[in-house]
Amino acid sequence: RSNPYQASLLRDSVRRYLQLPADQTVLILHAKVAQKSYGNEKRFFCPPPCVYLSGPGWKLKQEQIKARDRGEAGFRVCGYMGLDSMGGSLMETQKLSFEEQPDAKGFSCAKALYISDTDKRKHFRLVLKLFFSNGQEIGTFHSKLIKVISKPSQKKQSLKNTDLCISSGSKVSLFNRLRSQTVSTRYLSVEGGAFIASARQWAAFTLHLADERCTRSEFPLREGYIRYGSVVRLVCTATGVTLPPLIIRKVMKQYAMLDVDEPISQLHKCAFQFQGSDRMYLCLSTEKVIQFQASPCPREANRELLNDGSCWTIISTETVEYTFSESLACIREPVSPVPLIAALQLTGGGDVAMLEVQGEYFHAHLKVWFGDVEAETMYRSPKSLVCVVPDVSAFGSDWRWLRYPITVPLLLIRDDGLIYSSSFTFTYTPEQSCIPGQQVLSDVPQDSDKLLDSIHQEFTRTNFHLFMQT
Repeated sequence: RSNPYQASLLRDSVRRYLQLPADQTVLILHAKVAQKSYGNEKRFFCPPPCVYLSGPGWKLKQEQIKARDRGEAGFRVCGYMGLDSMGGSLMETQKLSFEEQPDAKGFSCAKALYISDTDKRKHFRLVLKLFFSNGQEIGTFHSKLIKVISKPSQKKQSLKNTDLCISSGSKVSLFNRLRSQTVSTRYLSVEGGAFIASARQWAAFTLHLADERCTRSEFPLREGYIRYGSVVRLVCTATGVTLPPLIIRKVMKQYAMLDVDEPISQLHKCAFQFQGSDRMYLCLSTEKVIQFQASPCPREANRELLNDGSCWTIISTETVEYTFSESLACIREPVSPVPLIAALQLTGGGDVAMLEVQGEYFHAHLKVWFGDVEAETMYRSPKSLVCVVPDVSAFGSDWRWLRYPITVPLLLIRDDGLIYSSSFTFTYTPEQSCIPGQQVLSDVPQDSDKLLDSIHQEFTRTNFHLFMQT
């Protein structure tokens, strides 16, 4: 544990943070697979990796730097992105310049990244380095693993090889290239609550497999891998905006194949027919998303002729989000590695309840906090921390009268005061069979201390339950 004086100061800071969180979030969006380049050809990653900066803490930190340095030099955020084996030379990475969007988020993308045929790896990660323009380093952030492929598979996919298949509930990106020209690439995106075709930004969509007998108002979702001919639903992960039910079709030489039911693979050409419509397909026209009516094929009833704007390329995407807060500490050290919590596992109960925090990028300088209460924390590995669950009495004198669950946020705090928030919470729940009803509590007997002590002993034995906020 921290020493008592430091712990008291830090607890006051954490309370202020919990009242008014000033988080800084780094969001990295990227494709799940990347095509390898051969010879002098450069196959730039498509869609390009994107970085979003959000949260009130960015502006607060920039104002602190501006006041300290008495100038404008430290106001901007800049960065570099490259592959994880490209070394430390900034010449081998792409520079990122962030622009502020209408929603106050900073945005940048790396359009010129590629992996050459001299790189023999089957997987790699992207590395993002962020700085303030006064030279102060913010930190280093990694993407999730990206699978390297030579080219889109033309073979019929088998569910025995699920690496390249797309499952229901996964995230995808859709893009269109007119006449296969890279300069004409348009990405399906959402702006102002409407679907658009953007040349600059792309959106990640959750692709759900739906029941074919469903109606638009009732849309039960199913698990499994997506096959051609399936009814699907596209939901924007950022805004929640949804397209009507669609039937996904395989595209071959600009024809929609109506009788193909094989699994969908990465970087396949596909089309989206509006369910129940007369050959109407999702289509782009410049930057607008419209409906296009396909022409029937007189010689082959199982085909429909599409235009260029109705042919989309589908690819799975990944998202990784790093959140931290420097607002309460004067920190000059990089914020990385930023820990990511993936799961919680509780063992024991009462005074010996232990919580294992599982995830990535943990280190020995982290402490687990339950709200504004520091827990005894033991570092086990970069993927595991173990802590003693604080007694509910640590949250104040009203613990004796607790009759309802208490939920506290789960934080990781570095020993210099840097706060890493998470989407996880911890809930103390009184055992209902051991808590007296309202009538007993409203008429407390003279030996109430003994009664409450016995309640507390039973309560602390069984009061630990977990849930994750999604």
